[in-house]
Amino acid sequence: MSILSRVGRSLAPVILGAAVFTAAPANAEVNVVTSIKPLELLVRAIAPEDVQVTTLVPPGSSPHNYTIRPSQRRALENADLVFWVGPDMETFLIRLLSAEEFHGRTIALSGEELAEEGHEEEHGHDHGHGHGEGEDPHLWVDPMLGLEMARDIAKALAAQEGADQNAISEKLAAFEVALTEREAAIREQLAPAKEIDIFAYHSALVRFTEHYELELAGVLTLNPELSPGARHVAEVQDKLREATHPCLLTEPQFNRQWWSSITEGLDVTFSTWDPLAMEIDATETGYIDFQQSIADAILQCLPEDAQH
Repeated sequence: MSILSRVGRSLAPVILGAAVFTAAPANAEVNVVTSIKPLELLVRAIAPEDVQVTTLVPPGSSPHNYTIRPSQRRALENADLVFWVGPDMETFLIRLLSAEEFHGRTIALSGEELAEEGHEEEHGHDHGHGHGEGEDPHLWVDPMLGLEMARDIAKALAAQEGADQNAISEKLAAFEVALTEREAAIREQLAPAKEIDIFAYHSALVRFTEHYELELAGVLTLNPELSPGARHVAEVQDKLREATHPCLLTEPQFNRQWWSSITEGLDVTFSTWDPLAMEIDATETGYIDFQQSIADAILQCLPEDAQH
């Protein structure tokens, strides 16, 4: 069954698999650590007010090469729940989260657990959106995969002692409705963008463009941790020359000078988007605002709005 066909499925089994919920006041606040800001936005969308969230990767940094600070190590130690995408994404967390002390409270929202440690599917499970075998791990930019991640978050939060399961269920249901409505609106907004060729700095944009059936004509670097080879650069430059109104979506985490030199002398439109959502307010609507921010960045590529 496809992910889209599951959007309208019953939400109650996702939370606890129980027919009846009983409301219970929280005994104590729940401390949550998220690896990156988009996961924090998903937690904020469905968590009760007593849930405290700490995000590890700060503005200007990348989860591909981040180094954790001692204060963040302490936050992890004190966390009731730790949400991350998984070992193919936040490589800086692999060794740390492999420790026995984190077993049972770490949820890989990709469903890709640390198999080498033998703790298969403690909380996460396979939705058919795993990112193993070289698949793009930037799951959260696809709104329907984001919804799947929110369901896993809700399940983990509802399992905490004293959790207000009714509130979590209601907030998840409201989030699903709001996200589905925004997804439909964005799809309509992006219809004109099908007439242009979009280029991205790296693969983080792939799942968004695939979801909305946009043409991603090229990716500047296959691995943001490494400089691309001369052959790949030449291939991208050829694609840019041959493209229909090419637009390059850059990212604030990476040096603009590098891609400016590659595109020098070419008629290329530039726009900026942030896959880590650092400028998005961490509110109940933050994830939906993040989705709209990606669409807005692409809309800046249209000829009437283009910035060269």
